[in-house]
Amino acid sequence: MNKRNKDSKEHVSKLELALKAIKGPLPEMGVTKRQAVWKKNKASLWYYPPEEKKFSVPVFIIYSLINKPVILDLGPGNSFIEHFVTEGFEVYLLDFGAPGYEDGDISMEEYIVEYIQTGVRRALRHSGSKEISVFGLCLGGTLAAMYATIADEPIKNLILSTPPIDFSHLPEFDLWTNAIRKGDVNFDKVLDTIQIVPGFLVNGGINLAGSPLHFSSYLSLLSKADDPQYVAKWRRFNEWSKDHVPFSGAAMKQIVNDLLRENKFIKGKLTINKKKALLRNIQANLLVVAGEDDMLIPEKMIKPMMKIVSSEDKTYRVLRGGHTTINITPRLPDYLAEWLPERSGPERS
Repeated sequence: MNKRNKDSKEHVSKLELALKAIKGPLPEMGVTKRQAVWKKNKASLWYYPPEEKKFSVPVFIIYSLINKPVILDLGPGNSFIEHFVTEGFEVYLLDFGAPGYEDGDISMEEYIVEYIQTGVRRALRHSGSKEISVFGLCLGGTLAAMYATIADEPIKNLILSTPPIDFSHLPEFDLWTNAIRKGDVNFDKVLDTIQIVPGFLVNGGINLAGSPLHFSSYLSLLSKADDPQYVAKWRRFNEWSKDHVPFSGAAMKQIVNDLLRENKFIKGKLTINKKKALLRNIQANLLVVAGEDDMLIPEKMIKPMMKIVSSEDKTYRVLRGGHTTINITPRLPDYLAEWLPERSGPERS
């Protein structure tokens, strides 16, 4: 056998490896030790205990309504939650679950008051802490900011990662947004009828907005198909990116009408539980981050809030990376490792 034939048999093409990776069994996801400490309807409040608790202020994480939070616990060594736990933080994750047709009347306001606020109270009771850090990501960051404006609970630190706040600047959807704002398009009757926006429609909208990124991920797999660790990470991320959850019709109506159409939150005209959700009410230590390459939530949708909040201790960071990838790192992201520990207090013996 000549060298050329030998090499061709010994080296499987990257295309074959990539196809094998896509068709192969999915690596295990969501493996960090946890327990449910509260449940409401489809939602669960998960508690992740550290082996050694080093900080007295626990972290309460609020993820988006349109994706499953398993992205925060992809796998060993690539788990955002695992990094927190390893550093000695108690972590609570509010998993909203997947709403069904019967949940179509759950409003954005109800998610904030009945789920987030009640969940924070449960976490404080469970941890025995007098203060808490609230960490919201993506749309979960929007909800976290809204909650913080009306909260009675002792929020010491508020961390918001790529949160859409100012809806006067939306990427990719300018034509739709203009039609909605002018009243040329109204989805209320449709949403009242279907009650739930199916996951496949949510997935289609996200892929439309980030189509270049969506297709480039397959090119990345092709280029690194001979790296088993990269392939396992890619498979987990790809599975998560395709698995969107349904969206409550009532919550979608509020987002379309109150945020897309009228931009009430940044304008100080939003009311939650009969309270004005004013950004200037936020006084907690504040850390807000945007992604330099974020195609979904550009910086101009985030930064304007910094001039309105009342926090004396406030930090704004623009990080290299996209909407999700800024938090997928082999350790606790530097922006958190540099900011949060000194604001979380040592664990009292």
